[in-house]
Amino acid sequence: MNPTILVSGCTKGIGLAIVHIFASNGFNVAGCARNKSELQALFTELSTSYPSQQFFMEACDVSSSEMLKLFAQDVINEFKTIDVLVNNAGVFLPGTILDEPEGALETQFQTNVASAYYLSQIIGKNMLGSGRGHIFNICSTASITAYTNGGSYCISKYAMLGLNQVLRQELKEKNIKVTAILPGATLTESWKGSDLPPQRFIPADDIAKLVYNAYTLSPQTNVEEILVRPILGDIG
Repeated sequence: MNPTILVSGCTKGIGLAIVHIFASNGFNVAGCARNKSELQALFTELSTSYPSQQFFMEACDVSSSEMLKLFAQDVINEFKTIDVLVNNAGVFLPGTILDEPEGALETQFQTNVASAYYLSQIIGKNMLGSGRGHIFNICSTASITAYTNGGSYCISKYAMLGLNQVLRQELKEKNIKVTAILPGATLTESWKGSDLPPQRFIPADDIAKLVYNAYTLSPQTNVEEILVRPILGDIG
């Protein structure tokens, strides 16, 4: 039986790269994103490339806890057991605390933190039932370093790292691993329109390789955090 990974925000950037590396290594894949056409295209691509594996894609706005809970239950109904959860979905709204528009904090907390909370809660219970699992939380260097124009985004990423640490503490005796990934500037759509060369960024595939390699370590080993930056350092 193939193992199963669930990735939120699966159609672009780091999430998409993670989907590809795990699918290429024999995983069934469940994923969500907001764009139905992109989900359908990804489903078709994966099903064609890996006909012996199962794939489940569902449109979901992760900022809605009710939609997210329904999606998580649909995944469990489809696959029964989830081996890996990647909390990747996120949104970046630049601004400063004093000048951000109304709702910026709430939007980023719902998308970046609450989605990881609810998915970890539901899928974590599923992992408890099978006695194993690995949860990856895609945080950021913004989880440990505040920067100008980061505003509520930095606050939400600090909170996500806190969520990761609490999960790690709660689940370490339950044979469930928890890992925080803290990437610096990664070449995703968040940097669309930048005049910086691609060489200034981390390729999304590199983050996916780090996630997969952390997953493949022996059962008694847990990588707690992976901090990775462009070779020239942070952009800011």
